[in-house]
Amino acid sequence: MKRSETIKAKKEFNDIIRNSNFHKNKYLVLYYKERIDDQKMFALAISKQVGKAYLRNYLKRIARVSIDQNKNLFKNGYNYIIMIRKSCADIKFNELNKSLIELLQQ
Repeated sequence: MKRSETIKAKKEFNDIIRNSNFHKNKYLVLYYKERIDDQKMFALAISKQVGKAYLRNYLKRIARVSIDQNKNLFKNGYNYIIMIRKSCADIKFNELNKSLIELLQQ
């Protein structure tokens, strides 16, 4: 996930959370909202309740790799926010990757 593909503004982030469609499963929640242009934008969110900083950072790292590997499954012209749930605390990369692919195919 490139720096130019990330959603940084809090206002935009909150707008997507409040006014968009979503899919969820045991490990992730995927919010998506249509954009004006034909670009894909991403954001990751994880609560402090998931665990200590090293665990949250680890989960964000493997989520970024999963997004990069499956970028062709994301539609152009959408903003995506991926929220990592607390049940994700003890899973490995393969499970998180399968979970993301499952959400994108819904």
